[in-house]
Amino acid sequence: MNIGEAIKFCRSRRNLTQSELANRSDVSVSYLSMLEKGKRDPSLKTIEKLALGLGIPASILVLVAADPRELEPIDRVVAEKISYIAMNLLREENSAQEKLL
Repeated sequence: MNIGEAIKFCRSRRNLTQSELANRSDVSVSYLSMLEKGKRDPSLKTIEKLALGLGIPASILVLVAADPRELEPIDRVVAEKISYIAMNLLREENSAQEKLL
């Protein structure tokens, strides 16, 4: 997965539109669209802004973007725990938003 796919994946898990995430992250919708399509590479500052808009640590966003081959050296148990934590972070806000509705 690349960073654009990771952004789109996390945004969809949060049930956010591109416009909503762009507003939360102080980036333009067109730039976010280009990122998600892999037509632009974000700076670290932009990754941090998008992660903040998604309500997750930037490190989790980068981890989600990692190619599975890059994670092969990580102990399987540790990798499973990291994946579990990441998915729970992505679910937490959805659950909170659903309770508000």
